[in-house]
This record gives sequence, C-alpha cells and structure tokens, in this order.
Amino acid sequence: MIVLDDRLCALRARSAEWAADLRAIALDLDRDPDLIRRHLNLPVIEHIGLFQYPRRFHPRPLVVDGHRFHGDSALEHVVCFEELAAGDIGALIAAPGAPMAGPLVALLGDDDQQEAFFGRLLAEHTWTFLALTEPGGGSATDRLATTIEDLTLSGAKRYIGNATRSGIGVVFARSGPGPLGIRAVLVHGDDPGFSATALPTVGLRAALLSQVDLRGVPLDRSRLLGEHMSAARRGTWSWVRVFNRIRPAVAAMALGIARAAYDYVRTNRHALSPAERDRLAALGVRIDGVRQLVWRSAVAVDADPADGHLASAAKACATSLAEDAAAAALGFFGAGARLDHPLLDKLARDARGTEFMEGTGNVQKLAVYHHLARRRRDHG
Repeated sequence: MIVLDDRLCALRARSAEWAADLRAIALDLDRDPDLIRRHLNLPVIEHIGLFQYPRRFHPRPLVVDGHRFHGDSALEHVVCFEELAAGDIGALIAAPGAPMAGPLVALLGDDDQQEAFFGRLLAEHTWTFLALTEPGGGSATDRLATTIEDLTLSGAKRYIGNATRSGIGVVFARSGPGPLGIRAVLVHGDDPGFSATALPTVGLRAALLSQVDLRGVPLDRSRLLGEHMSAARRGTWSWVRVFNRIRPAVAAMALGIARAAYDYVRTNRHALSPAERDRLAALGVRIDGVRQLVWRSAVAVDADPADGHLASAAKACATSLAEDAAAAALGFFGAGARLDHPLLDKLARDARGTEFMEGTGNVQKLAVYHHLARRRRDHG
C-alpha cells in the first residue's frame, strides 16, 4: 500500500484548496467554455499551465510548506489532478498550457523547438493541442491517414481538445510506411490550411473538442520533431513513453470525478437508510482501491516510462469507476435528480467523456493483455 509522504500530502492539500476555485466556475464553463478567459488570473489556472513544463522553462516552481514542486513526476501529477478534477475536470482541461503536447515536445524537440514552444507559452496565455485521433481510424497509429508529403501536411483529426483556441499544437502524421514512418510535427493555429471547428458534445464541454482539418499546411524542417534523433527513437519508442506518462493523470482525473460524486452524496444526503449507507461505504472502498492503483501506476512510469501496463489498467478502472459513481450518486436522489442537481448531471456527462480520453477501455485492456502475454512468453 502506498502512503504519501509529507511533501506529497502538502501538494494534495494545496490542490484541494485550489479545487474550490474550479468548482465555483464549473457550471458556468459547462454553459460557455469561453468564460475561462475571465478566470486566467486564478492561481490554480496559472499553475495548471506551468506544471508540465521542463525545469529550464519553469521560472517559479510551486512551493508549498517549504516543499518545491516542478511537476516533473507522474506521482505529483496524479496527486494534484485528482483533487483538481474533484473540483471540476472541465476547468482543469480548459486552462491554457501544455498538459499533453508539452511532454511530447520536451522529449522529441531540439533546443530551438523547445525554446519556441515553451517560450511562447511563457510569454502569454496560450492553449495547445495534441492531434492523434482521426475520423476513420480513431487513435490507432496503424490506420493513421494524415500525411506529410513534400513538407505539406494533409488530413483530418477529430475530438481534439482546445483546438479552436490553440496557438500551437502537435499533429501526428505519416511520412512513410510502417511504425518508423509516423512523425510528430508542430502546427500553429494561424497556419494556412489549418482550421478547427468545435463539435457539439454532451460531456467535457469546456474542453471544446474539435474537428481539425489540414488542407495542405506548409511545413519546414524546423517543424518536424525528433529530426536530431534516430528514426527508431523519434517514432513509437518516444510517443509510447509520453502517453504512458500522461495516462495516469487521465486516470486521476476520472478518479476525481468519482470522488466528487461520492462527496456530493455525503454532503447532501444526511438521512441514509442502512442499505444506502452500505452502498455508499462500498463506493468509498472502491474509490480508495482505484486510487492505490492510480498511484502505483504513476510510480511505475516514473521508474520506467516504457512500462505502461499499470497505467492502462488504472485508466480503464478509473473511467469505469467514474461512470459508476456518478450514476450511483444520481440514484441517491431519485427521479428528477439530473434536473434538481445540475452538478451531479454534469459529473455523469463528464464521466462518460473520460472513457474516450487517451484510449478507450478496450484499448487499455488490450495493452494489459499484451503485457501479460509477453511476460508469460518471456518467462515460459
């Protein structure tokens, strides 16, 4: 069993304080995602943006009770993100910064690319996007249809968060056959041929999930990430490690939704029958168990970024928990709960949205299966 030390307990407590600011704007952002621009001066919004920058671009690390945090460990991320998502996952992912594209640029970018990317984010509030999923093939890289030909980018992406308001992002495309032909490139929101259109969504509305169209976007070699690396290391080797590090944070956000639903019942239903108390207690035990899995998955990827099977297991379990917890919480308030308790209604809608972040449950279960099958083969 993992027990947080004083340092991480301090981070958790500060994140819980910040979560109250996110909760205060949750329903407003759900109604109008652009309202995030009115809240950019909140301390929590500033630190969400900075938390995943490389240290050399991190001008002021977070200091809590004398402890310094650069946000460069997966365990720090999951401890912080569970609390913030319990406040509101919509506000968390609507904040400017580089929660997904940043780690990829930090790993694949050369010095000039990192300077251009993170320098821009430091200079002004800038949203970023990471575009992998496509209308025809989802996030399966073997079905990637977006292409780079003669330094021209063409294709379409779908369900890309924050794309309509982003200044810069990373797009995955194919420059040749096989896994070595997959490239990640920097794209600016004002590039000719680039357009993004917000999609109507039921959950995670604040994220402005979008359709991205790339109609002959001109590139130069400075946009190609990993040019200074071997073909083997700039392809699957790199981005698998990045996604392994991101996945525990997504699991933590789903866990935060489950926590919020559980806490809502505890706060607003005082007279519970014995059966209801048992149901609520069982939900609390399940939340504690999934939290241990999320923490353990973060420790695993901190030790070895190539080892992502626990991250996949955590993501699958946490998103399932989020949906079950939100549905169960609605059940404690009876018919009409979605109308009478708009926050619970939002939690149920957002919970479903986490299923499609960073690969669905079936994708995660396949990843766990392949790990177990490989280990059985290797060890007879």
